[in-house]
Amino acid sequence: MRARHALPALAAVAALLLTACVDNSTPTTGVTEGSAAEVVTTDEEAAALLPETTATPGKLVFGTSPNYAPNEFKNDAGEPIGWAIDLSDAIAAKLGLEAQYTVAKFENIIPNVVGGKIDVGMSSFTDTAEREKQVDFVNYYLAGIQWASPAGTTVDPDDACGLKVAVQSTTYQDTVEIPAKSDACVAAGKPPIQKVPLDTQDAAANAVALGQADAFSADSPVTLYGIAQLTGKLQTAGETFEAAPYGMAVQKDSGMAEAVQAALQSLVDDGTYEAILDDWGVVDGGLDTITLNAGARG
Repeated sequence: MRARHALPALAAVAALLLTACVDNSTPTTGVTEGSAAEVVTTDEEAAALLPETTATPGKLVFGTSPNYAPNEFKNDAGEPIGWAIDLSDAIAAKLGLEAQYTVAKFENIIPNVVGGKIDVGMSSFTDTAEREKQVDFVNYYLAGIQWASPAGTTVDPDDACGLKVAVQSTTYQDTVEIPAKSDACVAAGKPPIQKVPLDTQDAAANAVALGQADAFSADSPVTLYGIAQLTGKLQTAGETFEAAPYGMAVQKDSGMAEAVQAALQSLVDDGTYEAILDDWGVVDGGLDTITLNAGARG
């Protein structure tokens, strides 16, 4: 859903980020057994940067929409897991807090951050100049777009006119990338791309594996995970493109951005960050230096 979900820098419409906050979910808390946070100790300098209050005393409340494996998704018990969740656990531990997760619709997370109902939006947001008008971002990963096609086929993302391309609904791929590519096809006198929007990324990958679509498009870690899960059935199509930073969303000018940045940089420096990414096979997008609001500079 997400790296560029709903409101990319090129899309000036702010409607989704301004929708009312309705969240009927039940928060969950962790540290989960075996997560990196079990061995993370508090960084007192980072903890000293925390605002005086958080959404829930003693906890760092993360908002997430867990349907974007391997970044954030649910285990069989319905609990959020993924490398972004492991990273969140570790950040909370660095700040001397307990991670708590509020499961919400993706489009409600940033409004909940703005409204102070959650401390950190952690759901594979792309940091964009448009979103930075409402929140600050702590940049934690660099992701691009990667297509996949059935094993043994040749699909060019730059020349997909007339093909069926599966996407997860409401993602950047659904709302911007594929429509723009399809419009270019029509302008060139070629058939449009037949977009196949589906509810989950798993469904998009399966549609390609089952021959119901010619390719699917998603953020690079998501595509590579899907290929790995469907062993031998899918392959990458073309190279990764349009790399952009993921960001954790926090209230603007609240001090939370600096605290989370310091905690995450501490995790980078002590090797925990790389270990988490390596465990999930997504280390290629890792950062050495944790920045703030990189999207406006991109």
